Amino acid sequence: MKGNKLAMVLGIVSLFAAIAAAVTAVVLLLEKKKKDDEELEHYLDCSIQ
Repeated sequence: MKGNKLAMVLGIVSLFAAIAAAVTAVVLLLEKKKKDDEELEHYLDCSIQ
């Protein structure tokens, strides 16, 4: 009985850790894409002039 509760708590903690890692990865990818888009826009603006 006690082992089942411990396993459930560890499972829930692992689930939250996995969700946090996924959210962090998505945020980092979006930030990188935004930075790349800004650099491309700057490059295009400079190349047109």
